Amino acid sequence: MFTGIVTAIGTIESVEQRGDTRVNVACPFDPEAIDIGASIACSGVCLTVVTLAGSKGDARIGFDVSGETISRTVSGMWEAGRKLNLEPALKLGDELGGHLVTGHVDTVGEVVAKKEKGGSWHLAIRLGREFAPFVAEKGSITVDGVSLTVNDVRDREDGTCDFALNIIPHTAEVTTLGELSQGDHVNLEIDVLARYLKRMQSLAG
Repeated sequence: MFTGIVTAIGTIESVEQRGDTRVNVACPFDPEAIDIGASIACSGVCLTVVTLAGSKGDARIGFDVSGETISRTVSGMWEAGRKLNLEPALKLGDELGGHLVTGHVDTVGEVVAKKEKGGSWHLAIRLGREFAPFVAEKGSITVDGVSLTVNDVRDREDGTCDFALNIIPHTAEVTTLGELSQGDHVNLEIDVLARYLKRMQSLAG
């Protein structure tokens, strides 16, 4: 489990094909504080550490990414040079600063608007009809691994929706969200509580 509070930005240095896709990420973590087999969320995707190298502040971490994961995440995400939002798994006793995040991407959304207002960035993201019912005003959603609060939801006639987010300067600086542009795509994970409520509603008829 994760909280959606990003602790570092990593960069994919190299990609190797060996059955699954081996992705090697450079980041400012301390490799001595990470175990082989540990879980790290990479832009919203829970991955297992399979190799470790480097030194404190200059780590090299290897992950194996399955074809299933590649098919469900943003196109071009697993390429050399790509920046990733990183978050180690939640430990018992850690502060839950965001919301409970599983690290399983539900769908990909498209940034349909980006505007600056008062030093913050206002984003609008379009969500497909399958997951549109799970997003609510003032609810939580994970965007590229970042826990955010939904400011507004606009339902569309085709069953899709556009939801609005506010990216404060700090979040824009310490994650990749500040670099997003209109037309970009992002990994989305809906709030796990919304998932259970939707299931309960459907069983109730």
